[in-house]
Amino acid sequence: MNKYEAMRKLHPNIITIRGDIAYDENEQIVSYDEVAVQAVVDANAYKEARAKAYAPLAEQLDYIYHNGIEAWKTDMINPVKTKYPKGSA
Repeated sequence: MNKYEAMRKLHPNIITIRGDIAYDENEQIVSYDEVAVQAVVDANAYKEARAKAYAPLAEQLDYIYHNGIEAWKTDMINPVKTKYPKGSA
């Protein structure tokens, strides 16, 4: 999740963002807490790290076909989840 997604998550009334200034539907400036926005970004960083670390889907499906679901979880999924636990960067 990037900064702009976090801003919109915290403030659903944000319609437009130009630079670091957020606006509502009436083009009024929406104030936001930078620290809170960064906290949301940081709390979701593990998702992006995991997505990059997982093998491509076709490779995972092939692994499941040849080795079964439990082996796939043990060999391909759990190591990534261990390396990038929820809440980690």
